[in-house]
Amino acid sequence: MAQDRVEAVERALTVLAAFDNEQETFTLAELAQATGYYKSTLLRLLGSLARFDYVQRSHDGRWSLGHAPLRLARRHPPSRHLSTRIQPLLDRLAAETGETAALLENDGSQVECRLVALPTEALRHELRPGSQWPLAAADDPRPDLPGGNMLLQALPSVPGEPRRWLSLSGPSSRLDARGEAALKAARDELTATRQAEVVT
Repeated sequence: MAQDRVEAVERALTVLAAFDNEQETFTLAELAQATGYYKSTLLRLLGSLARFDYVQRSHDGRWSLGHAPLRLARRHPPSRHLSTRIQPLLDRLAAETGETAALLENDGSQVECRLVALPTEALRHELRPGSQWPLAAADDPRPDLPGGNMLLQALPSVPGEPRRWLSLSGPSSRLDARGEAALKAARDELTATRQAEVVT
Protein backbone atom coordinates (compact mmCIF):
# COMPACT_ATOMS: atom_id res chain seq x y z
CA MET A 1 0.00 0.00 0.00
CA ALA A 2 1.25 3.49 -0.86
CA GLN A 3 0.91 4.81 2.70
CA ASP A 4 3.21 2.02 3.94
CA ARG A 5 6.10 3.21 1.78
CA VAL A 6 8.92 5.54 2.83
CA GLU A 7 10.63 6.74 -0.33
CA ALA A 8 13.96 7.63 1.31
CA VAL A 9 14.21 4.18 2.90
CA GLU A 10 13.43 2.49 -0.40
CA ARG A 11 16.11 4.56 -2.12
CA ALA A 12 18.67 3.58 0.52
CA LEU A 13 17.71 -0.09 0.15
CA THR A 14 18.07 0.23 -3.63
CA VAL A 15 21.62 1.50 -3.08
CA LEU A 16 22.40 -1.46 -0.80
CA ALA A 17 20.95 -3.88 -3.36
CA ALA A 18 23.48 -2.60 -5.90
CA PHE A 19 26.22 -4.21 -3.77
CA ASP A 20 24.67 -7.67 -4.30
CA ASN A 21 27.18 -8.21 -7.06
CA GLU A 22 30.41 -10.10 -7.70
CA GLN A 23 32.11 -6.70 -7.92
CA GLU A 24 33.22 -5.70 -4.41
CA THR A 25 33.86 -1.96 -4.79
CA PHE A 26 32.10 0.72 -6.85
CA THR A 27 32.76 4.25 -7.99
CA LEU A 28 30.04 6.83 -7.54
CA ALA A 29 29.46 6.74 -11.30
CA GLU A 30 29.01 2.96 -11.25
CA LEU A 31 26.48 3.21 -8.42
CA ALA A 32 24.65 5.97 -10.27
CA GLN A 33 24.40 3.72 -13.31
CA ALA A 34 23.25 0.72 -11.23
CA THR A 35 20.58 2.65 -9.29
CA GLY A 36 19.52 5.32 -11.76
CA TYR A 37 20.02 8.03 -9.10
CA TYR A 38 21.78 11.34 -9.57
CA LYS A 39 25.24 11.49 -8.00
CA SER A 40 24.12 14.27 -5.62
CA THR A 41 21.26 12.07 -4.37
CA LEU A 42 23.58 9.09 -4.08
CA LEU A 43 26.11 11.02 -1.99
CA ARG A 44 23.41 11.93 0.55
CA LEU A 45 22.15 8.35 0.73
CA LEU A 46 25.67 6.93 0.97
CA GLY A 47 26.53 9.44 3.70
CA SER A 48 23.64 8.23 5.84
CA LEU A 49 24.42 4.59 5.17
CA ALA A 50 28.09 5.15 6.02
CA ARG A 51 27.21 6.76 9.37
CA PHE A 52 25.50 3.51 10.37
CA ASP A 53 28.34 1.39 8.88
CA TYR A 54 26.24 -0.14 6.09
CA VAL A 55 28.73 1.13 3.50
CA GLN A 56 32.25 2.48 3.68
CA ARG A 57 34.40 4.64 1.44
CA SER A 58 38.04 3.82 0.76
CA HIS A 59 40.86 6.36 0.40
CA ASP A 60 40.54 6.16 -3.40
CA GLY A 61 36.86 7.12 -3.26
CA ARG A 62 35.41 3.69 -4.02
CA TRP A 63 32.46 2.36 -2.06
CA SER A 64 31.95 -1.08 -0.53
CA LEU A 65 29.68 -2.73 2.02
CA GLY A 66 30.39 -1.85 5.64
CA HIS A 67 30.32 -4.12 8.68
CA ALA A 68 26.66 -3.66 9.70
CA PRO A 69 25.21 -6.08 7.09
CA LEU A 70 27.64 -8.75 8.27
CA ARG A 71 26.67 -8.22 11.91
CA LEU A 72 22.98 -8.54 11.03
CA ALA A 73 23.63 -11.69 9.01
CA ARG A 74 25.17 -13.27 12.08
CA ARG A 75 21.78 -13.15 13.79
CA HIS A 76 20.94 -16.17 11.64
CA PRO A 77 20.63 -19.27 13.90
CA PRO A 78 23.78 -21.14 12.69
CA SER A 79 25.90 -18.07 13.44
CA ARG A 80 24.31 -17.63 16.85
CA HIS A 81 25.20 -21.26 17.62
CA LEU A 82 28.79 -20.61 16.57
CA SER A 83 28.92 -17.58 18.86
CA THR A 84 27.43 -19.48 21.80
CA ARG A 85 30.10 -22.18 21.57
CA ILE A 86 33.17 -20.08 20.79
CA GLN A 87 32.72 -16.59 22.33
CA PRO A 88 33.12 -17.80 25.97
CA LEU A 89 36.31 -19.59 24.94
CA LEU A 90 37.69 -16.41 23.36
CA ASP A 91 36.74 -14.35 26.42
CA ARG A 92 38.67 -16.77 28.62
CA LEU A 93 41.68 -16.81 26.29
CA ALA A 94 41.88 -13.00 26.27
CA ALA A 95 41.62 -12.85 30.08
CA GLU A 96 44.27 -15.57 30.60
CA THR A 97 46.83 -14.33 28.09
CA GLY A 98 46.22 -10.57 27.96
CA GLU A 99 46.08 -10.75 24.16
CA THR A 100 43.37 -10.36 21.52
CA ALA A 101 41.62 -13.69 20.92
CA ALA A 102 39.62 -14.17 17.72
CA LEU A 103 37.89 -16.60 15.42
CA LEU A 104 39.01 -16.11 11.81
CA GLU A 105 37.17 -17.44 8.80
CA ASN A 106 38.13 -17.82 5.15
CA ASP A 107 35.80 -18.55 2.26
CA GLY A 108 37.34 -17.29 -0.96
CA SER A 109 40.03 -14.63 -1.27
CA GLN A 110 39.23 -12.76 1.96
CA VAL A 111 39.75 -13.49 5.65
CA GLU A 112 37.12 -12.23 8.08
CA CYS A 113 37.22 -11.82 11.84
CA ARG A 114 33.98 -13.49 12.95
CA LEU A 115 34.29 -13.23 16.74
CA VAL A 116 36.75 -11.42 19.00
CA ALA A 117 37.57 -10.87 22.66
CA LEU A 118 39.77 -7.89 23.54
CA PRO A 119 42.06 -7.85 26.60
CA THR A 120 42.08 -5.01 29.12
CA GLU A 121 45.65 -3.99 28.19
CA ALA A 122 45.91 -0.57 26.56
CA LEU A 123 48.55 -1.80 24.08
CA ARG A 124 46.73 -4.47 22.12
CA HIS A 125 45.68 -5.56 18.64
CA GLU A 126 42.41 -3.73 17.91
CA LEU A 127 40.44 -6.30 15.94
CA ARG A 128 36.69 -6.05 15.35
CA PRO A 129 34.07 -8.56 14.14
CA GLY A 130 33.51 -8.01 10.45
CA SER A 131 37.08 -6.81 9.79
CA GLN A 132 38.39 -8.25 6.54
CA TRP A 133 41.72 -8.49 4.75
CA PRO A 134 43.12 -10.42 1.73
CA LEU A 135 44.18 -14.02 2.25
CA ALA A 136 47.98 -13.99 2.02
CA ALA A 137 48.46 -17.73 1.46
CA ALA A 138 46.25 -20.81 1.45
CA ASP A 139 47.03 -21.76 5.05
CA ASP A 140 48.05 -18.36 6.41
CA PRO A 141 45.14 -16.02 7.25
CA ARG A 142 47.25 -13.58 9.26
CA PRO A 143 47.03 -9.87 8.42
CA ASP A 144 50.07 -7.62 8.26
CA LEU A 145 50.77 -6.54 11.86
CA PRO A 146 53.73 -4.11 12.05
CA GLY A 147 55.32 -4.62 15.46
CA GLY A 148 52.83 -7.37 16.24
CA ASN A 149 52.32 -11.07 15.75
CA MET A 150 49.45 -13.51 15.47
CA LEU A 151 49.47 -17.11 16.67
CA LEU A 152 47.11 -19.55 14.94
CA GLN A 153 45.45 -22.89 15.52
CA ALA A 154 43.40 -24.29 12.64
CA LEU A 155 40.05 -25.80 13.55
CA PRO A 156 39.09 -29.15 11.98
CA SER A 157 37.53 -28.60 8.58
CA VAL A 158 33.84 -29.37 8.14
CA PRO A 159 32.46 -30.13 4.65
CA GLY A 160 30.38 -27.24 3.35
CA GLU A 161 31.70 -24.75 5.92
CA PRO A 162 34.47 -22.10 5.58
CA ARG A 163 37.94 -22.72 6.99
CA ARG A 164 38.34 -21.36 10.52
CA TRP A 165 41.21 -20.60 12.90
CA LEU A 166 41.51 -19.56 16.53
CA SER A 167 44.05 -16.77 16.92
CA LEU A 168 45.91 -14.76 19.54
CA SER A 169 47.43 -11.46 18.48
CA GLY A 170 49.29 -8.60 20.09
CA PRO A 171 52.78 -7.07 20.42
CA SER A 172 55.48 -9.49 19.28
CA SER A 173 57.37 -9.13 22.56
CA ARG A 174 54.43 -10.52 24.58
CA LEU A 175 53.44 -13.52 22.49
CA ASP A 176 55.36 -16.52 23.82
CA ALA A 177 55.11 -20.26 24.41
CA ARG A 178 52.51 -19.71 27.15
CA GLY A 179 50.17 -18.08 24.65
CA GLU A 180 50.83 -20.85 22.13
CA ALA A 181 49.95 -23.49 24.75
CA ALA A 182 46.77 -21.67 25.81
CA LEU A 183 45.66 -21.36 22.19
CA LYS A 184 46.30 -25.04 21.49
CA ALA A 185 44.38 -26.04 24.63
CA ALA A 186 41.43 -23.91 23.53
CA ARG A 187 41.49 -25.53 20.09
CA ASP A 188 41.59 -29.03 21.63
CA GLU A 189 38.71 -28.17 23.98
CA LEU A 190 36.59 -26.87 21.12
CA THR A 191 37.37 -29.91 18.96
CA ALA A 192 36.46 -32.30 21.78
CA THR A 193 33.19 -30.46 22.40
CA ARG A 194 32.27 -30.64 18.73
CA GLN A 195 33.09 -34.34 18.53
CA ALA A 196 30.90 -34.98 21.59
CA GLU A 197 28.03 -33.11 19.93
CA VAL A 198 28.38 -35.27 16.82
CA VAL A 199 28.37 -38.50 18.87
CA THR A 200 25.28 -37.51 20.85
